[in-house]
This record gives sequence, C-alpha cells and structure tokens, in this order.
Amino acid sequence: MGFLHYLRIWLACARYSIVRTMMFRFDFLMWSLVEFFWMSVNLLLVAVIYEHTDSIAGWNKYQMLLLVGTAMILQRLMMGFFWSNLFELGRNIRSGQFDFFLAQPGHPLFMISTRKIDPDSLINSIVAIAVVVYAVRQLGLHPGAVDIALYVALLACAIVVHYATVLLVVSATFWLIGSQGIEGTYFTIFEFSRLPREAFRGVTSVLFVYALPAVVVSNVPAQTLIHGFQPLHALWLLGLAVAWLTVAIFVFNRGLRRYSSASS
Repeated sequence: MGFLHYLRIWLACARYSIVRTMMFRFDFLMWSLVEFFWMSVNLLLVAVIYEHTDSIAGWNKYQMLLLVGTAMILQRLMMGFFWSNLFELGRNIRSGQFDFFLAQPGHPLFMISTRKIDPDSLINSIVAIAVVVYAVRQLGLHPGAVDIALYVALLACAIVVHYATVLLVVSATFWLIGSQGIEGTYFTIFEFSRLPREAFRGVTSVLFVYALPAVVVSNVPAQTLIHGFQPLHALWLLGLAVAWLTVAIFVFNRGLRRYSSASS
C-alpha cells in the first residue's frame, strides 16, 4: 500500500470528521470556546507574572509569550489530529471493538491514529500561531524563510514526540485492565513545556529536561526563532523524536501480537 492509498484514507476520514462536526455545531462552538478560554488563561497568567518581574530564568515577557505560544501550537495540533483517536484505543481494546481496526484497509496503527480529527482544536491552533507572530514582532525579530522552515520542522519533530508519548502510554492497555489514570499523566508531564529549560535545576532538570521530553519539545523550536538555528539542540530534538517513536511503535506492535493471540 502506497502513500496515495493512505492519503485517500486520511482525506476520507477528515471529510467525515468535518461533516460530523457540522452536524453538531453547538458542541463545536462550545468546545472551541472552552479551549480558547484555557489558552486565554495561560496568556493572562504570563501577563500577570511579568507585571512583577522583568525576567524569568533569563526570558523576558515576549520571549515567554513565544514559548507559551509554541507549546499551545503543539498541544492544539496534537489534540486536533491524534488525541481523541489514541485516547479511544484503550476503550476499544477493553470492549473488543479493536477488531474493527484490524479489518480496515490499512495498517492498524495508521487507522487508529487518523480515524478522525477535532476541528475545534485545529481552529484554536490559529490563535496560538497568532500569539507566536505577535511575540516575534514585539521582540523585533525578522525570521527569514529558512528560519520559519526550521521552526516548522522542529515543531513536526515535537509533534512526533507528543504522539509517541501518548501512544506509548495507551499501549499499556494491551497488558493492563485500564489505563485511564495513566493517560492523564500526558497532560501533567507536558504542562512543563510552557516553562523555560533554564528554570529547571538539579533533579527536576534531570527528570523533565533529559529523562522526559516535556521541556525540550517547546524550548528548542522557540529558541530557534529567538537565537537562531542551534544544530546540537535540533539534533537533540530529532534524536528524541526518532527514539521515542521507535520505542512506542515497538511496544504497540508487541501489544498487537498479544491482542491477536488472545482473540484467536
């Protein structure tokens, strides 16, 4: 099965998701507003903090806004494209509905990951992009086409890390009765992505900067716009994306074999 085959499948799933969303416009509007409110609270918190200080870990107000905007872009895209699909994986495994994906015209992991999209999250990603653009202007930065391309490429690597983290967590359902509590740790871990890497010291630095990819995913793209391209940091994020995705796919495939043998 080639790229065009999977592209057609994804486009069909996306079209179905949009049509279904338009059938429940009030829900779409409500969840869009809820997410917008959550994002506004985060931005307001930055504004309040910087009323009392000029710098946090060497980051000024607009550098922090750029970092928070980057973190919000990542989370909105993750929620828009993958979260609902992966979150339902555990429930489908427990209920036996996972068999439905094994009969689909594509690899089970692709079918699980792309069955639907959430337009409300994708709409709010535009707001997050606007925050980054505003911060860039206030900082007097003038990124060229190459800088923007590097920023987007690093965002793509960060999205892979987000995706791999959630896939790794929900794949535990192949072995556990339920993973609802574990799934919630994703939000807890990646809340730290809105903080500068320099703010972490000692054990917290080891845990959230090096052991877990919570901080790197947002800091590296943001620092690329602020300070220019830093090859070592970019390679660090790329290596994390490859490593975490490899482990997540390995664990999922092991769980898939376990599920197949249990149902046969």
